[in-house]
Amino acid sequence: MTYRELVVAIADLKVSSHPEERLATFALGSCLGISVYDPIARVGGLLHAMLPDDRINPERARSNPAAFVTTGVPLLFRECYRLGAVKRRMVVRVAGGATFGTHDSAAVGRRNVAVLRELLRQNQVGITESNVGGSISRSMVLSIDTGLLELVTDREGADR
Repeated sequence: MTYRELVVAIADLKVSSHPEERLATFALGSCLGISVYDPIARVGGLLHAMLPDDRINPERARSNPAAFVTTGVPLLFRECYRLGAVKRRMVVRVAGGATFGTHDSAAVGRRNVAVLRELLRQNQVGITESNVGGSISRSMVLSIDTGLLELVTDREGADR
């Protein structure tokens, strides 16, 4: 099969139910890549969230909810539901949340992961696979036809 790759930019999300599509996001440093997939409906989505909490900048959250974990994740799930996905069947995989440097901004990756875990816990959604932390950049590619998630890291050593 010939695939059409849809690139998910920083502070962006895409969903699909088209088997010939692959969703890809690149250079996940402190940002989080959140992939969801319903294997029965064959619906998937990918979010590239930059920041943990929309309270940091409510105006930006209104204009671009994908920029934040707290607003992007609910939107990702809603968009997948719109295409026929069912919450209890969703496979959730996460990558990114790296830490670079030693100043306060270095904690963004850790905060992104913590906020995501709490948000999913509150909504009774488990993480199926996680490759977060460390000090490496990652890229993710989700194939809609199979649900296969390819994860590429710039070097080994992430906390799993």
